[in-house]
This record gives sequence, C-alpha cells and structure tokens, in this order.
Amino acid sequence: MLLPFHHKDVIEAGCDEAGRGCLAGPVFAAAVILPPDFESDMLNDSKQLSEKKRYALREVIEREALAWAVGIVDNEEIDRINILRASILAMHRALDGLKLRPQEVIIDGNRFSPYNDLPCTTIVKGDGKYMSIAAASILAKTYRDDCMTRLHKEYPVYHWDKNKGYPAPVHRQAIREHGTSPYHRLSFNLLGSPQMEFNFG
Repeated sequence: MLLPFHHKDVIEAGCDEAGRGCLAGPVFAAAVILPPDFESDMLNDSKQLSEKKRYALREVIEREALAWAVGIVDNEEIDRINILRASILAMHRALDGLKLRPQEVIIDGNRFSPYNDLPCTTIVKGDGKYMSIAAASILAKTYRDDCMTRLHKEYPVYHWDKNKGYPAPVHRQAIREHGTSPYHRLSFNLLGSPQMEFNFG
C-alpha cells in the first residue's frame, strides 16, 4: 500500500525519471502534486504495471492531480553533461512546469541537486512507497514511451517501438549493422558485450 505523503499538511511534489539506462532518446522526468484525499488501488511503481494500466492511470493522474508537468533532456544534452546531471535537470524542468508551487519535493533515488529553496528528500525505491512519486514514474514512463514510438517511425531498424531505446540485443545488433542515429547517446557504451545484454522488449 503506497503512502499518501512524506510530510503531512504540506504541498508535496513527487518526482521520478524514465530512460536513464537507455542507449537512445531523451531522458524524461515528471513532477506530480496529488490532492490529500487521492486514492487509487491500482497506483504503483510504473515498472510493476502493464502498459495498459500505466496509460489508464495517466488519465486518472492528469485529471485528478493538483498539478503535474513533464521535463525532457535530449540525447545531445545528455552527452554534454552526463546522464546523472541530465536526469536531475529533467526533474528540475518538470518542477519548473508545475502550475502550483510545492512546499517540499520528494524524489525517487538517492541523488538530487537543490531546487530553488525547497526542502528536497531523496527516497530509494520511492516509486514503490509514495503515491506522488509513483504517479510521476507513470507520467515519465508513458510520455517517454510515446516519444520513442514516434522516433521509431523515423528509424524503424532499431525497433524502438518495442525496446524503447533500452540495450536489448536487437537494438545493439541494429547499431552494429546500421550505425548510430541522431538520437543515440554517443557517450554511452552502445555495443556493450554479450553477457551485459538484456531484453527489455
């Protein structure tokens, strides 16, 4: 059962990112402020949900959240500043987009940079503990998936409609055969080694 808040009686925004481990495409992040009485039996960390449930929950979150926003850092910027800084920057951009100013921010993971003058708390596996972080994980994941599905139409050889840019064997084999696209993260180990490959399809 996810917890409704980290600190009671404050306007709390949850943040999470998606796409940090991908070989191609942007990293996305979302920030979500849920109402104190928000309830959902289905809400969970996006990785624990089916695609159909994620998109169904996205509609609920966008309709019922007090505020939500998505931030994006593209692959070229990732290559310039590194993926950790890019992930944090994407979360800052999501927070910038909120129409309601939070009084506190809770973030999935263990690394973050100060955001304005707000109290910020990192929470390891926070997307499986707090509703607002779980909601942010769903928005970040679904909006990034939408992006990679669009990019797949430009470069179908990489099968981004299935692997979403993650280092699946079929993705790495396509890089070997066709080279890189303008959306690949050139600072990453794009070819990897056989024992490191996973199928994220």
